[in-house]
Amino acid sequence: MSARKLMVIGAHAADFVWRSGGVIAVTTANSGVAKVIALSYGERGESGELWKQEGQTVERVKEIRHGEAQRAAAALGAEFECLDLGDYPLQIDPDALIRISDTIREFAPDVLITHTDTDPFNPDHPVAFGAVSRARGLAAGAGVASAFKTVTPPALFLFEPHQPELCNFTPTTFVDITPVMEKKLAAMSEMKAQQYLQSYYAQRAEHRGNHARRSSGDAQIRQAEAFQRVTPQVVSEL
Repeated sequence: MSARKLMVIGAHAADFVWRSGGVIAVTTANSGVAKVIALSYGERGESGELWKQEGQTVERVKEIRHGEAQRAAAALGAEFECLDLGDYPLQIDPDALIRISDTIREFAPDVLITHTDTDPFNPDHPVAFGAVSRARGLAAGAGVASAFKTVTPPALFLFEPHQPELCNFTPTTFVDITPVMEKKLAAMSEMKAQQYLQSYYAQRAEHRGNHARRSSGDAQIRQAEAFQRVTPQVVSEL
């Protein structure tokens, strides 16, 4: 899954690093352009280590998370932007939906990646899926002339959640991230508010690397990321 223009939209500032840091690095290493959008900083529900500091404030947590995510994105060669919509709960009102749609329209990605539609452990992730899926449709229009600018519908993929079996996630695509694994590790190391996930997703890359080897017969693959394609693939032959 190599794209000229790749956009990853996560509910929280760190989501892109764990689940798609490899494919972002692959895209930019192949002269593509990648942009990361966080709908929130995850300041309330995903910054537990930061809240252990005495006198901590929401604004300070946001500032720290922004720095972490920006450095992580830079390590992957991507641009980072946060819409700062708030988390736990993440709520998408009409104005927020328009902002997300405009972001997609302005960047016009070839590939768009976001969360699964189900996550029993994280209430913000399905909300992000619904918003991104709808915003994508609004940005692309109905495929006919409209009263607003439209973009070519980007291919929609879902990245792997923490508990895939419980989140309606079935891998359809494995991306070999072996050549860029060091970049993903460097990006993950920036997210100090969630250090416990660094080893988990490093191990998951090895796990999916095994699946990718078995699926492809390519013995050179050591690490991979898994994705589920939502939109049909259009080809001239099989």
